[in-house]
Amino acid sequence: MQQAAAHDDRAPLARAIALATESAGNGGGPFGALVVTADGRAFEGTNQVTAANDPTAHGEVMAIRTACAELGVFELSGAVLYTSCEPCPMCLAAALWARIERVVFAADRHDAAAAGFDDAAFYAYFETADRSRMPVRQQPLESRVAPFDAWRENASRIDY
Repeated sequence: MQQAAAHDDRAPLARAIALATESAGNGGGPFGALVVTADGRAFEGTNQVTAANDPTAHGEVMAIRTACAELGVFELSGAVLYTSCEPCPMCLAAALWARIERVVFAADRHDAAAAGFDDAAFYAYFETADRSRMPVRQQPLESRVAPFDAWRENASRIDY
């Protein structure tokens, strides 16, 4: 069963690699992604970090943004994210928030590091308790839960 799924993943994964290769040749970053919905619709994204001056404009995030915008939804249950390279922690978190069913990638983080895209410090940040790179701390003000209280009290809210 696992072999059949891997074979079915080849065409969309090859498309993600082609998007990444085209992006790299056109001045974009060498990362491409494809979101394929459960009913087979495909939405593409490439790395636009330098083109958009947006550090969050990774290929996976752009594909998720495109899919959600074009479908008019904020979650992608049942969809698969195909990406030319192992998602960084931000992209993986975006896929989790989008409720992506599974992620399939080609190159891994070590391949990216060999090309100058070394996210090892970011992976380490989440894997260890060392927060020296970017300290994160709580400052608990009395009003800290007011937004959540307002959310719970809003009968017209859209849960997500």
